[in-house]
Amino acid sequence: MTRSLTVALAQLAAAPRFEVGEFGERLRALVRRNPTAEFWAFPELHLDPADTAEGIEASARPLDDPRLAALGELARELGVWLAPGTIYERGETGAVHNTALVFAPSGERVAGYRKIFPWRPLETAAPGDRFEVFELPGIGRMGLSVCYDIWFPEHARHLAWLGADVILNLVQTATSDREQELAIVRGNAVMNQLWIASVNAAAPTGRGRSLVVDPTGSVRAASPDASEEVLTVVVDFGLTELTRDRGTAGVSRPWSQFHEGDAPVALPLYDGRIEPSNWHPRSKENRP
Repeated sequence: MTRSLTVALAQLAAAPRFEVGEFGERLRALVRRNPTAEFWAFPELHLDPADTAEGIEASARPLDDPRLAALGELARELGVWLAPGTIYERGETGAVHNTALVFAPSGERVAGYRKIFPWRPLETAAPGDRFEVFELPGIGRMGLSVCYDIWFPEHARHLAWLGADVILNLVQTATSDREQELAIVRGNAVMNQLWIASVNAAAPTGRGRSLVVDPTGSVRAASPDASEEVLTVVVDFGLTELTRDRGTAGVSRPWSQFHEGDAPVALPLYDGRIEPSNWHPRSKENRP
C-alpha cells in the first residue's frame, strides 16, 4: 500500500478577518482547481490577522469555539485534511497562544499545537510547552511547527524523534530573513532525514517563497516570490524511513550513529545527556 499524500501549500495573503464563510468559499474554489490535493495547509495566522495587543486579546477564543468547529465541518464537506493556519487560542489559564490546528477529512480536530518559540520581543503570545505529532492513518505521522520554531534545531529533532515523517511549518515571515529560513528548512530536513513543508504568507502579509524539501535535502517544489499561488507536491512518507535506512545519498545514516554499549554523552546545555539506547526515532510499536 502506498504511503503518499498530495499536499497543497496555499501561499496566500492573510484574510482580512476571521470569517469561516468567506474562507470556505475560497477553499472550495481552490479545491475545484486542484482536485487531486488531499491535504491543504495555510500560513500562520491566515484567519487571525490581529496585530495589536488589544486586537489579539479580543480575537482569542477557546478551542471549543463554534467557528473552529465550522472549520472541521468544512474539512468534512470537502473530504480533505485541513490545516487552516494558526489562530489565537484562549487557553485554560486565560493565556493566549498561537495555535496550529489540523482537521481530518472526517471533520475531527486531530491536532492543536501551541507555538513553543514566539518571535520575541514582538510576539506577545504565551509559548506552548509540548511538541505535537499526529497520525494520518495508513500513511504516516506529521509534526507541527510554527514559523520561528524552525530556527531552533531542538524543535525539528524532537519531532523527528517522536516519529514524524513530515514536518509542516506554518509561517508568516514578512522580514528579510526569509532567505535564511530557506537554508534552515533545508538543513533541518537533511539533518533529521524527513520531509519539511514550509508555507509562508504571500505579500503584503509575508514574503512568500514557500517550499517543500524531501528527506535527502532535495527541494521538490518552491515558490520563486511573494505572489499568491498553490504549491502541490506528492509526499512519499515512506521516503523518510528509506533515507534513514539507506543513508542520505546512500552514505550517511546519522540516526544509526550509536552502537550497543556506547557510553552516554553529556549535554551540559540541557543538564541532561544523550542515551545511545534511546537515540533512534521511536518505532511504530512504541510511538506515543
